[in-house]
Amino acid sequence: MAPFPADDPASETPGAVVVRGLAGTAVVLPAEYARLPFGRQPGPDGVKVGEDDPRVSREHGALTYRRGWWLLSNSGHTPIEFSPTRLLHSDDEPEPLPAGFTTLLVVGSGGRKHPLEVRVNAPDHNRPMPVTGPTLPGRRWDLTPAQRLVLTVLGQQYLRREIQPQPMSRGHVAEIMGALEPGGEWDVKKVDRVIAAVRGLKRTEVPEPIGNSLNHNLLTELAITTNSLTRADLDVLDRLD
Repeated sequence: MAPFPADDPASETPGAVVVRGLAGTAVVLPAEYARLPFGRQPGPDGVKVGEDDPRVSREHGALTYRRGWWLLSNSGHTPIEFSPTRLLHSDDEPEPLPAGFTTLLVVGSGGRKHPLEVRVNAPDHNRPMPVTGPTLPGRRWDLTPAQRLVLTVLGQQYLRREIQPQPMSRGHVAEIMGALEPGGEWDVKKVDRVIAAVRGLKRTEVPEPIGNSLNHNLLTELAITTNSLTRADLDVLDRLD
């Protein structure tokens, strides 16, 4: 089924998918095996994305309607990012998209990410309704002063917005904490206890893979996703320097 232009009444149809890129927008109605490809040169029925990036495949992915779901598939050489922690690769099973808005990022060359905005109309209404009233505040995690200080030292690369940040070593954290609080008897075990207490509060929120990834996920949640830690927390370290 060929896509409709963005201003066509079809964009209001329950269950339709609307895909918007920098080069244009297309709408496809919900019909079994209906398909909307996207990529550098996806053909007349597709949406262009990453036109000037040779690492983006001619057809990098597609949305296909099956049994009431729009399924996202990847046929390109680079992944498609569709959530803060989820990458879809070409050998992954197609991913069903929920009703509402989903932002896709097609990974290109040199760290570039090419955006596509996908809107799946819910079957019971044509689009998410606008929300009025005050803006809801972002979620933040409550931290004790000691937890905030230890996690600031541990995650200073995240707060400084360094590329590919990593947690500081616990030994280095203990050394800095000893300089900040000379009478605190800081060592690696004490640092571990503080970090473990915070992770315990977040056990249902943060995946827990083996190794340093656990602390990486924790700091990503606190310093990037929720802003529970902010750049202002670095002031105490800058004064120490």
